[in-house]
Amino acid sequence: MIIVHHLENSRSQRVLWLLEELGLDYEVRRYERDPKSMLAPPELRKVHPLGKSPVIDDNGCIVAETGAIVEYLVDKAGGKLGAPGNRDDFLRYRQFLHYAEGSMMPPLLALLVVGRLGILGKPAKAPVQKMLDTHLDWLETELGSRDWFAGDAFTAADIMMSFPLEASRARGGLDGSRPNLTDWLERIHARPAYGAALARGGPYAYA
Repeated sequence: MIIVHHLENSRSQRVLWLLEELGLDYEVRRYERDPKSMLAPPELRKVHPLGKSPVIDDNGCIVAETGAIVEYLVDKAGGKLGAPGNRDDFLRYRQFLHYAEGSMMPPLLALLVVGRLGILGKPAKAPVQKMLDTHLDWLETELGSRDWFAGDAFTAADIMMSFPLEASRARGGLDGSRPNLTDWLERIHARPAYGAALARGGPYAYA
């Protein structure tokens, strides 16, 4: 049984969704954020020294970092939802699997910090938003010629991309002016496995 150490309103929702898509059995151990700091609780440090989520425990094998967990689970499921056979699609799959955290999340996190600084963060807001808009504009064109990020088929790359785009819609300015991205969000939210993951994980602000 795979145990998912799941933090509310966090990137770990993607792991639950992937497990539902793959049809793998799992147990959720849910943690709540500190209501003042919004940080993960100290109990997570007992699972992994960084005290972060997601972390999975697969019969004693501890895996941290969302991208690494996604690759681990796709491999465990025999490659289901993994890299397509077509070389171009394969390269896009690998690109977006890493892009989601490596390039897309930093400006989103910067916007979150700037927002919490109040008036002190105001000078930085416009430059950070411009940086994020560059990403959103590019992603909008990427989905102009295909349904999914890697190609014509839904893959784990789409699951990785879900959190930054959901967060962008919640606090980063993503709206109907980028129809390809909003349509993609509506389609992933309509997937039965996405709904099943929400039921298992509890309230999730970005759905």
